[in-house]
Order: sequence, then C-alpha cells, then structure tokens
Amino acid sequence: MFLFQWFLFGWHVWRGETGAGYRFKITLTRKGIPEGSGIYIFVRRRFGFFLEPLYIGKATSFRSRLYGHERWWEAWWKRGATERHVLLVRTAAERARIEEDLIRRYQPLMNDMLVPRGALDMPSNAKLRRAWRWRQWWKNLFRLPFGGGNRLA
Repeated sequence: MFLFQWFLFGWHVWRGETGAGYRFKITLTRKGIPEGSGIYIFVRRRFGFFLEPLYIGKATSFRSRLYGHERWWEAWWKRGATERHVLLVRTAAERARIEEDLIRRYQPLMNDMLVPRGALDMPSNAKLRRAWRWRQWWKNLFRLPFGGGNRLA
C-alpha cells in the first residue's frame, strides 16, 4: 500500500531544457494543493507511469490560482488530465525561469507562448539563453564544415 501511495501522491522530477531537475509534489485533490507560490503542471498519466505534461504555469498563490483555473476544465475534460504537480518557488524571477525551462523542454499541448518556434529560437530568460548558447556551441563544434548543416555564426 505504501508503494501505491508514494506512486500516486509522492514526488516526480521534471527535467528542463537545460538538464536541471525540479522535484514536484503530485496532488490529486484540493487538499493536496499547498499554500504559497510556484510552478504547476497539469499532467495526463497513461498506463500508470507514463506522464505527459499538458499545461505548465506559474502562480503567486496556488490556492487562488488552481481552485478556479480556466484551463483545468479543458485539461481534465478534453485532454484527460489526471493530476496536478506543484513546485514551491519563492521569487518571481525563479518562477519565470523554471517555467520557461520546462515549457521549452516538453512543449505542452496547451502552452503556446514560450514554445520555441524553430531550432534557433533562443530563450527570453538571460540565464537560460547562456545555457542554450553553450549547448549550441558544443553541438556545432563537432559538426563537419562540409556536412551541409546550418552553422551558427
């Protein structure tokens, strides 16, 4: 029974585009929503353990934001969301950075603002932009000059 409770009400680590891991608490009910601010994810669970993020957002107050969220009905009714994952984050700058990092990695169906439009679309957050440029530099370092690909200048 303990394993089943941990599996449904425990923790899950979501990794961002930069590779950083963020440990989210899984909540299925209103009682599981903590007080405070942070990042939340509407998740669809398939076959027990395949998790698919449908919507990633940030909130200054979880209680006021998630109780009457305008996208929860669509996520639950139309897209089959089964749970919410929440991560407490205190500062607004960190919330914006983590939200963009996760959206760029998973590109959820219901998010459209921060999803990259192409392979060379840089993040808007300065810290993420530095990490993105570093990864692009390493990718292009090992690409052959006559390989026919687009090289960053």
